Amino acid sequence: MGKMTYHMLCLDIDGTLLNSNHDISAGTKRAIRALPGDVRVVLVSARMPKGIAFIHRELGLDTPIICYSGALVVETEEDGSYRSLWNKTMTMAQIENIYRQAKLGRIHAGFYKDDDWYVDRLDEWALQERDIAKTDPSVIDFEAMFRLPASSLHGAHKALCMGGAQEIGALENSLKKQFAEELAIYRSKPSYLEIMDRSVSKTSAIRFLQERWGVARQQVIAVGDNFNDMDMLEYAGVGVAMGNAPESVKNAADEVTLSNDDDGVAKVIEKYFHV
Repeated sequence: MGKMTYHMLCLDIDGTLLNSNHDISAGTKRAIRALPGDVRVVLVSARMPKGIAFIHRELGLDTPIICYSGALVVETEEDGSYRSLWNKTMTMAQIENIYRQAKLGRIHAGFYKDDDWYVDRLDEWALQERDIAKTDPSVIDFEAMFRLPASSLHGAHKALCMGGAQEIGALENSLKKQFAEELAIYRSKPSYLEIMDRSVSKTSAIRFLQERWGVARQQVIAVGDNFNDMDMLEYAGVGVAMGNAPESVKNAADEVTLSNDDDGVAKVIEKYFHV
């Protein structure tokens, strides 16, 4: 049998492409830039478009970007604007329910739609996330918004709830009981709960691009470090977990590379693309 050639490299961003300082190391950047022209590098993240676009530009990529863990796929235009290729949102009723339950549990709840992030106040959680994602939220009155017949927030791509690990665990259980059939609910870290439409996954968005490009599943390599990467690691022809990933994520992968602080992504590229 001939050796498999790979045509799609799907990279998670936080904890994978970026090191602990939230930077792309020189070694990783070099490896990505040395890839052959027939390899499409796709950034796959829970972030919003503008939280990914500057990284996309830094790497000189022209491929579509998978945002919100697969809820939105955008193409960037020459002028820096985006064109939506794939779009899955939550309903206003779901958003209001999430917000009310979070409030009861004294948990911060924010919502993302396209390139906007909405919060009801700039508390320590919003400020912390602002510093990590380098994005400013819009502070709005959710109660007033819920009373509007139609709202600018209609159909958020993602809810992000932040709080103490115990409180977040309780909210996760409650929402899973209520919305098991409707929403995808997972923790991206012990204090972060991310919520999207049930049909959303990193895999569904990867499959959408794959079909568009005529790339076989066996020709896809996916690299990630967290629980929301497990589906794409299991799906890809080769699923690679970072050395810094939790054990269960490593178990879901075909192999484990070095950590995000040891150029793990560059190692994968060197192994499979011989650059």
